[in-house]
Amino acid sequence: MKSQIILKPGKEKSIKNGHPWIFSGAIQRVQNASEAGVNVDVCDHKGQFLARAYYNPKGSLAARIFSRRAGQELDQAFLEQQIHAALARRPALRPGFQTMHRVVASEADFLPGLIVDQYAEHLVFQILTAGMERCRDAIVAALKSIFNPKVLIERSDEAIRVKEGLTERKEILLGRAEDVRTVGHENGMALTVDCWEGHKTGFYLDQRLARQAVESYAKGAEVLNCFSYTGGFSIAAKRGGAKRVISVDESKAALEILAGNWQANPGHEECQMENVRADVFAYLRQLRDQGARFDMIIMDPPKFVSDRAHIDRACRGYKDLNLLAMQLLREGGILATFSCSGLISRDLFQKVVFGASVDAGVEMQILHQLSQADDHPLLLSFPESLYLKGLLGRKVSLN
Repeated sequence: MKSQIILKPGKEKSIKNGHPWIFSGAIQRVQNASEAGVNVDVCDHKGQFLARAYYNPKGSLAARIFSRRAGQELDQAFLEQQIHAALARRPALRPGFQTMHRVVASEADFLPGLIVDQYAEHLVFQILTAGMERCRDAIVAALKSIFNPKVLIERSDEAIRVKEGLTERKEILLGRAEDVRTVGHENGMALTVDCWEGHKTGFYLDQRLARQAVESYAKGAEVLNCFSYTGGFSIAAKRGGAKRVISVDESKAALEILAGNWQANPGHEECQMENVRADVFAYLRQLRDQGARFDMIIMDPPKFVSDRAHIDRACRGYKDLNLLAMQLLREGGILATFSCSGLISRDLFQKVVFGASVDAGVEMQILHQLSQADDHPLLLSFPESLYLKGLLGRKVSLN
């Protein structure tokens, strides 16, 4: 008997429109698919074939589609085909200029549950779902075959795996423990990346275009970079001609890498650097009470919310940060502010920032709507692929 999930009447519409997710409430019955991650046919209530997916009975997000072709298996040949297609959709790498990018962006590259990032000769992947977990050996073989990486690291250490019935895992599959750091190039910047202990797979690749925007507005500015991590925005500001950059983060290890990145990258040579290890919320209040002012503030916090029950609390956090930032901006100053929380829509984020401006008693003129870089693509059929929202605005007076 075939492994199948049969949808309830009317629940096939989103699938036909290209959406890759099937929730348990849309399923009428399941046939021969009791194991987490097993490949199944997705059929409408009349039994007509719609797609191939993998199924997990352990969560409300029960199935993720990986192909519209009948009989397709999630095997090494298919993985290699999809990864080659994803590479073909990326801008060509330019040696010495752009040597790190996202190769596979999960559903947005039609391989749900798989993330692959490249940092020069280092390759880092994440398996986030039970369906991808079942074909882990095929994934590793495909990555070795296509990229022949010097170092191959698995960073399947995301909490989402718990919802899939999986444990977290980190492993070096190629290379030595002392080789987990490398130097990648982005927009001409040389940046040290820790692929083992760093956030995500080592770096926030999705902010490449936003760093370009910050660089273009930084000339002569006193800059405050909040949640600075290893300093991508700080280095961009230096390259753009900033005269002073304060970088704030709670991580000692990240700030140490930032200091090395600062020395490795040319820019405005008289630019002053100050790295501050502190809680950003508390530090911003301290600066406000001291009467400090800045020409540019970058606000790129971590994800504040992972479930809908906590959206209101997350919005309060975003509002608090942006209110403090606006109070610290000089007239005419630039605020680059972001949310990487997928559950916070672009409209909601803009409303939160607007609320902060009202409470701060300031007017903000939006110059750019920012989002994730082009190696983190968006699908019209999958609006959830838009997770990074940003606004770059100027503090102005209403005469």
